Amino acid sequence: MTARQLPGSSLDIAALSAAVTPGASGCDAAHSRFVQRVRRRYPSELGCLPPGMPRRADMEAALQALARLGHPRTSALRVLRQLVLERLAVMDCEQTASLGDVTLAVTELAELALDEACELAFADLDALHGAPLMDGGRRAQLWVIGMGKLGARELNVSSDIDLIYVYEQDGETAGNAEGRQRISHHEYFGKAVRHIYNTVGDTTEHGQVFRVDLALRPNGNSGPSAVSLGALEEYFMVQGREWERFAWLKSRVIAPRQAIACGSAQALRGVVLPFVFRRYLDYGVFEALRALHRQIRDHAAKRAAGHPGRANDVKLSRGGIREIEFTVQLLQVVRGGQFPELRTRPTLDALQRVAKAGLMPATTAQALSEAYTFLRRVEHRIQYLDDQQTHVLPTRDDDLAWLATSMGYPTVAGFLHALDAHREVVAEEFDILLGGPAKGQCHGKGCAGNRNDNPAARTDLQTVLPSLPRELAERVAQWSTHPRVLALREDTRNRLVRLVQRTGAWIDEGRVTEQAALRMADWIEPLLRRESYLALLQERPSVHERLLRLLGAARWPARYLLQHPGVIDELASQQLLAERFDPAQFTADLEDRRASLHRTGEDDEEALLNLLRRAHHAEVFRTLARDVEGVLTVEQVADDLSALADTMLALTARWCWERLKNRHREEPSMAVIGYGKLGGKELGYGSDLDIVFVYDDPHENAGEIYAGFVRKMINWMTVKTGEGDLYEIDTALRPNGNSGLLVTSLEAYAQYQQQRGSNAAWTWEHQAMTRARCVLGGPAMQQRFDQVRESVITAPREATDLAREIVSMRAKVRLAHPVRGGGFDVKHSPGGMVDVEFVVQYLVLLHAATHADLRLNTGNIHLLRRAEAAGLLPAGMGAAAADAYRELRQIQHRARLDETTTQVDPASAESAARAVSALWQQVLGHVTP
Repeated sequence: MTARQLPGSSLDIAALSAAVTPGASGCDAAHSRFVQRVRRRYPSELGCLPPGMPRRADMEAALQALARLGHPRTSALRVLRQLVLERLAVMDCEQTASLGDVTLAVTELAELALDEACELAFADLDALHGAPLMDGGRRAQLWVIGMGKLGARELNVSSDIDLIYVYEQDGETAGNAEGRQRISHHEYFGKAVRHIYNTVGDTTEHGQVFRVDLALRPNGNSGPSAVSLGALEEYFMVQGREWERFAWLKSRVIAPRQAIACGSAQALRGVVLPFVFRRYLDYGVFEALRALHRQIRDHAAKRAAGHPGRANDVKLSRGGIREIEFTVQLLQVVRGGQFPELRTRPTLDALQRVAKAGLMPATTAQALSEAYTFLRRVEHRIQYLDDQQTHVLPTRDDDLAWLATSMGYPTVAGFLHALDAHREVVAEEFDILLGGPAKGQCHGKGCAGNRNDNPAARTDLQTVLPSLPRELAERVAQWSTHPRVLALREDTRNRLVRLVQRTGAWIDEGRVTEQAALRMADWIEPLLRRESYLALLQERPSVHERLLRLLGAARWPARYLLQHPGVIDELASQQLLAERFDPAQFTADLEDRRASLHRTGEDDEEALLNLLRRAHHAEVFRTLARDVEGVLTVEQVADDLSALADTMLALTARWCWERLKNRHREEPSMAVIGYGKLGGKELGYGSDLDIVFVYDDPHENAGEIYAGFVRKMINWMTVKTGEGDLYEIDTALRPNGNSGLLVTSLEAYAQYQQQRGSNAAWTWEHQAMTRARCVLGGPAMQQRFDQVRESVITAPREATDLAREIVSMRAKVRLAHPVRGGGFDVKHSPGGMVDVEFVVQYLVLLHAATHADLRLNTGNIHLLRRAEAAGLLPAGMGAAAADAYRELRQIQHRARLDETTTQVDPASAESAARAVSALWQQVLGHVTP
């Protein structure tokens, strides 16, 4: 899923930037009536706050100074708030302080106030009832959770604070000094909440510290003021609503400081994270967010009725702050379960992360970031005027002129023009994300009916059948009585109906085939209870259409999608067909995700195994989509799949080594040697990996250490988790095959391959060496392996003996793969791919010593052309055989994609087989096995 890119829209980013760039601010904060009041009321207290941008340490010093002036602690907190906001007005409006500095200062004020309030509450309650104790005598903690902007450290200057109170465990207090007045933890922490409110939220002659809102707690205003961690977890599982996931996205324990420092607050992560971020791609939240946004807009509209000025609400009106927050939060919640690097609280940071993840064009993220900063700064100036929690532009001309000047605009008209431009960008992006497809993504009648509030779409499958082609209608008719369909919720069943309607419309228009629709039906039926996939296809018509094209092109994609359904989200990427696999970027992305899991304590072994598998499956699917769409050649597909395998081996090795208990050095001195299709960079979909492990390490226990390391690596690659596996691993090509050691020292490997001693490699193993390469290892290990390989393939050989052994091996392979029925097997029949491979191996082993161009492992096609250029083949024969090999690979590749036999009508491959047979006759035809 991506957000639409701005170029091509009615708004031009460059023009917008020019239109909204302000001049320097020369504004006097004294215009603010709030600033005037503070300066009149607290002239002697103003000096208590140290100069500069207020930080927590400055505020703590100011509290002490206020205490010395005779202010009790609760009064001092209220006065401190007045001083901090007066300072922020000056630094923001007169000295152009950054938005981040201002919001952090207000956030730290709230954290300090709540920490002080907790300390006062616990002291009073402990004296009355004793401390709340856990089993074992440890004090049970209360966690004050800041929600929304407080959790994200984004508080505005006149903000209220949304809090939720959670305590560690139910139990009983210790009692007072006499052992009496014991109460339950529930009662104790309920009293603590009221005490904290009195300290922070009560209005006195000095005002409030903050307005406190507890409406986001479980069960809202009807729920208890404090809940246990166990009760919170049960609430999430049984009653938690979709909109609450957005609320908890920015949650953070902000007090008491001691509970944060001791680490007990980490216990909340295990409860909150699975609630907010689901393991799958969660497109079902779209409609929940639509409903929430409709409620907010309806409420704003009612408030504005009869008050036209309220339409200029920079937070809640169209294109306001809330729509930016919703846009980025939706992207985070949908994908944050599988992509932990998206989990961040601050809006501006989240925008950069979703852009880096490719979910939003960088230009769009930048435009939204600029709009967010602009609107938040406007919001602050509105609130500086009278210290009111309002987001509506002032109606007084002098206030509006001051606001414009403080934003750096010499005229009100210039300011309003910039405001409108920013809001238009926000509204357009938000409407596209929640309201339907972007321009250019989907056209025609099949694109209608995306929304759940479309009455015409509320129908059943029976009424859709007459509009469908016969076979599809018969297939869909079976769903009318299917238990999985009958068990669906009404809104999910409506989604299914609309998808069928859209598919039928596209078949009528000729955009997709009925065969594709039948395959989609086969694919989606087992997944009907996983509602997120129906939601994705409904919300993203472009994904739906691309999926149908993919399924219509071949059978194997449907099987892959059934095994790994979550990868269909990759079809939403606008860059899918324009990009190739990038190992460096892939590695960086996975390391970012691992780091994100580590920060939240979720980087256990199972989580990392699943992380590797999801990334691998998604990349294979991206390659598959490019392949089926004709963007990649067969050779490019093999290159990308081989590079992906190299990268997965490197990541697996690095992560396994870091978690190996008996590792004795920072980096392992080991290499992974790839053979066969991996070594030759000719991997296909589902290919296993032929690999050999060698080490070069003088440590006395090196053999034991690397054996454990290799077993761990193989387990990580092959074990099946809920996300499947990575590869099948075959180590049979190691010295002495399956009877040999799993990992061999490099010296022993070299002796074996170079036939030094009685235990030596066979000719067929030297054939395999022609396609071997070091796929993983440091520069020194790679260099040493290359030396061993070169010494093996350039060793002197007698032509007749070599030819006889290779022809004999070819005959054994043919016997193991008989071709029946008169067909032509593109791989194993005479004139097939194996003939080419054996000829190339013979040429390399016989002539590499005198023809250096044959030593490089560049693949059969390149080596055939080089052999011809070296005069080892008649003119034109190498090129003809190379072209034939490519053609046969294409036939094989297509057959495997479509899950059909690789035995074809001999006439269809006659010219290719003839070219290969000519090559065989020229090089090895004179030899009998």
